[in-house]
Amino acid sequence: MMKRALATTALVFALSAPALAKDVVDVADLVEKQGPAVVNISTTKLVKRQAEGFPFVIPDEEDMQEFFRRFFPPGGHGGPMQEIPARGSGSGFIVSNDGYILTNAHVVKGADEVVVKLIDKRKFTAKVVGTDTRTDVAVIKITANNLPIVKLGDPTRLRVGEAVAAIGSPFGFENSVTAGIVSAKGRSLPAENYVPYIQTDVPINPGNSGGPLFNMKGEVVGINSQIYSRSGGYQGVSFAIPIDVAMEVVDQLKSGGKVSRGWLGVVIQEVTADLAESFGLDQPRGALVAQIQEDSPAHKAGLQASDVILAFNGKPVEASSDLPRMVGLAKPGASIPLQIWRKGKVQQLNVVLGELPADDQLAGKSSKAFSRGGLALSELSVEQRRALELDHGLLVEDATGDAARAGIRTGDIILAVNNGKVATVEAFRKAIAAVPAGKSAAILVRRGESSLYIPLKISGE
Repeated sequence: MMKRALATTALVFALSAPALAKDVVDVADLVEKQGPAVVNISTTKLVKRQAEGFPFVIPDEEDMQEFFRRFFPPGGHGGPMQEIPARGSGSGFIVSNDGYILTNAHVVKGADEVVVKLIDKRKFTAKVVGTDTRTDVAVIKITANNLPIVKLGDPTRLRVGEAVAAIGSPFGFENSVTAGIVSAKGRSLPAENYVPYIQTDVPINPGNSGGPLFNMKGEVVGINSQIYSRSGGYQGVSFAIPIDVAMEVVDQLKSGGKVSRGWLGVVIQEVTADLAESFGLDQPRGALVAQIQEDSPAHKAGLQASDVILAFNGKPVEASSDLPRMVGLAKPGASIPLQIWRKGKVQQLNVVLGELPADDQLAGKSSKAFSRGGLALSELSVEQRRALELDHGLLVEDATGDAARAGIRTGDIILAVNNGKVATVEAFRKAIAAVPAGKSAAILVRRGESSLYIPLKISGE
């Protein structure tokens, strides 16, 4: 009787499943059809280090070689400088049969050599066509023809709870397949202004970066880019760049090697329910202008602090996180209509957009001047925060005097002073200035995979 009941249940499910998944393919079929278009990417970077006194062997893992390159810069004590190869790996996928491949910018940026390995074991040296660190998208090219290509899908049609699968090379294990569901859409991450991420629970690990995220129709809907982890390994939260966002920059990368974005010149914040009420808005929406940059397009157009931008070029701004991407997608020099809320009324303005400064102009600001305590610090760039999975912190460029005696080292990341987070050099200086001579400040330092408190005694030197 029990067997009959189970058989009946199975039959009902079998009959109803096709109606629920008309165009859905089996994961095994997906891998068989789309797997040949997924590639393994290995990179080599020549890093200048001292022959003696460098206490680390640069690991052969994705992202870690970038960490060592950035956070253990040349200098210090030891023997003569020499070039040491730092190797990394990632994933990518072929989007044209003549050899164009998409991957993450952080996989290939700064590499001296990029090698692409296909599923049939063929290897090609690839050329980096262009990278865009703001979306973390890169285009590379190999010289080959008649290559298998992926089919691109529409990530806007993804539903939360929908099944998805990833193919990549975690830890160098080529063409590994993992599966899960869409956990959320349109996720904003700290310091990430241009990507509404797809959040999934698909197991993603180092080496998966740059690989495709597939829906169950066998279409690429995203590029696997980041994980949220306290351990460095997978913990159930992964993020993918929607493929439509990636393709918005691909043509520019292919034509000019870089992406040109519009620039407004405002500092914005979210409109909360309380702020909406205080401004007389019927609901929380739009982007509240908190600050206007001098001589910016916004300043010239007559925008004011306390204005709420409700629409950009005819498209509604539902949340403040919508605006940077809208502005970035617009062409510099374009005249764009804005709908704003000012003093209880809807008003219209036109703004002529400028061009967003290049990535290197917006990188972490360095201060070679030594602060009180003997530290030279720089603010973490977007790339550095991404690699370290931090939303704040300062890089120690050099340590002398009190700091050196306390044991703070070049390459350390300072996270807090006396339990107060520090994200800018100025914030650190103010915190240290408040410490009387002869007293100690508790400096929270991240060093490698560990965090520790170091008492920094201020001598008054």
